[in-house]
Parts: sequence; C-alpha cells; structure tokens
Amino acid sequence: MDFRKLDPVDMHSQIVNFPKQIEDALAIGEGYDPKGDFSDISSVVIAGMGGSGIGGDLIRALTVDSANTPIEVVRDYRLPAWVDGKTLVICVSYSGNTEETLSCLKDAIKRGAKVAGITSGGEMESRLNDVDGNVIKIPGGNPPRASLGYVSIPALVFLQKCDLTDKSINKDLQDASGRFKQLRDDFSEPSDNNPTFALAKTVYDSVPIIYGDARYTGAVALRWRGQLEENGKMVAFHHTLPEMNHNEIVGYKNNPDLLKRMGIIWLIDKDQHERTTLRQSLTRKLIGETVCYQVEVRSRGTSLAERLLYLVHFGDWVSYWCAVLHGVDPTPVERIESLKAKLAEND
Repeated sequence: MDFRKLDPVDMHSQIVNFPKQIEDALAIGEGYDPKGDFSDISSVVIAGMGGSGIGGDLIRALTVDSANTPIEVVRDYRLPAWVDGKTLVICVSYSGNTEETLSCLKDAIKRGAKVAGITSGGEMESRLNDVDGNVIKIPGGNPPRASLGYVSIPALVFLQKCDLTDKSINKDLQDASGRFKQLRDDFSEPSDNNPTFALAKTVYDSVPIIYGDARYTGAVALRWRGQLEENGKMVAFHHTLPEMNHNEIVGYKNNPDLLKRMGIIWLIDKDQHERTTLRQSLTRKLIGETVCYQVEVRSRGTSLAERLLYLVHFGDWVSYWCAVLHGVDPTPVERIESLKAKLAEND
C-alpha cells in the first residue's frame, strides 16, 4: 500500500514524531518562568477549541487526582460568571487567531483574571503582551491536531510552577516518550500485525461511537472522535460512563438498519472505578449484536499519563489509517477553513 501518495504534507511523520514532541513540549514548559503572583488562585479555566482545546481536557484528566484547584475547560465565546481576579485563565490557540478563544481572553482581561496563553503567535500573543500576560510560545506551522503535546504539556507545567497541581507527572511524561518510540515499528506501517491498522480496517466504513469513563478516558474518547473526523473525514460520536447508562443505552433499539452501520470502541483503563468496569461489561452484553462491531482498546503503561497518552497515540494512528483506507489526504480540513472564511466576511 503506497499510502504516502495520499499524504503529501506528511501527517504520517507528525504522528511518528509524537514522542519527541512530548520531550520538546516539556522543555518549553520547564524553560518558562511564570510572571506574577498566583498564590491566591482559587479556580482555573482552560479556554480553547478543536485541536487546541483538547489539551485542556487531557490536563483535567491527568490532574483530576492531584490538582488542588478546580479546572474548567471552556469551548465558547464567554467565560463562566464566577471568573474573577482569583481565576487563572489559560487561553490555548495554536494559531493565536481562534475567534472564540480570543473572545474568552478579552473577557478574562475585562474581569481582572490572571491570564496566560499557549500559542505559536498571532493576535493572542499581541493581546497578551499588551497586558503583560504570560505568553508561552510553541512551534507553529502544523495542524493543531498534530500538536497535542505542545498545546497541553507547557500549560500543565505552567500549572505546576504556579503550585496548582502535582509535579510528578513530568517524569511520567518523559518515561512515556521513551516507551512510545518503541511502538513506531508496530504502529507506523499498514500491516495486519499493526493493531491500529487492523482496527482501522474494522471501523473505517462505519460510524464509530467511542466510550470512555468520565474521570480519565472520556477526554481520550473526545480526542478519538475529533481525529477520526478531521483525519479520517468520517463522522464519529463519543460518550462517557456511567452517564451513558442513564440515557444512550436505551437508544440501541429502534432503527436497526442504521445501528448495523455503527460500531462501538470501548476505551478501558485499569484505574477507572470498578463499577464503571462492571457497567462496561454489562452494557456490552446488553447491546450485543445490534451494532456491527464492539471492540476494546486497553491502556498500557506504568503511570496514568503514559496510559492516557498511549490511548491518544493509538487513536491518532487509527484515524490516519482510516484516511488511507478511504483514499483521502488526512491533512486538509476544507470545510473548517471555508467556514472560517465565511465568518470573517461577517465580522
């Protein structure tokens, strides 16, 4: 399979280089010293959209057991009403020009919140410099979805340096990077011995529904959905347990012909609540063969950071191989660019 002809911008190398991106992102975060006093911070907001916003979800999942301050992820034009001078607002925009995130930055400055930005430049850098805010620069020139390490890890280290979460994650990330390098040969070639390619062959001509648990892998399920949509150019959906058991499970009844075009990917981590694990097993049996497939993808690694990033990396490869199996270039996102242009016409 000559997949490289479909990939002129080389998304393949972007995914292959994810382990190095983790290392580079750690160096960026560790090399930046926060400006200002954060001793009175009582809440944190991470604002971002799409491939930039997913970094906030990943940070929240990685710190849910260690953060001493609540972290809220905002994907909107406005911040919650409780944001004030004791709130740290971290705005994440890879390009620096995401209109929703710039709107949140304006809102944060107006309310007197402490502000920081993760960006490669653009309007965000300029606005933060105008108010002497924290600007953590990351390398530009790549699709935001191929820059997850850059949009998440420097923000995570920033929170650590502000004494808002635990610092032990850094070593876990470094260890994870080394182990992911060992997966390159397994994941980067279109072979049935490659579990990511094998899964792509199962899901690429269906509508995948990805389920994670609310505490940890729900953020990864959202990442899988976005990657399948942007890289694979295919609609996907996601939900979390236990909430899914209180609504969506009932939906697997009517429209049986449509359900046969759908399949379920279960993301499983060893630290999820034991009752969630039971719910996954029971729900899988109850849904049974109403869908065209049900598959499990289990996290691997010695730390939560390694396990969640393993699932992220696994899903990135699945989405890439789905694009190849569809015969499309994984990189362009024409409809997103077209929509941005039309919005710009109506400023």
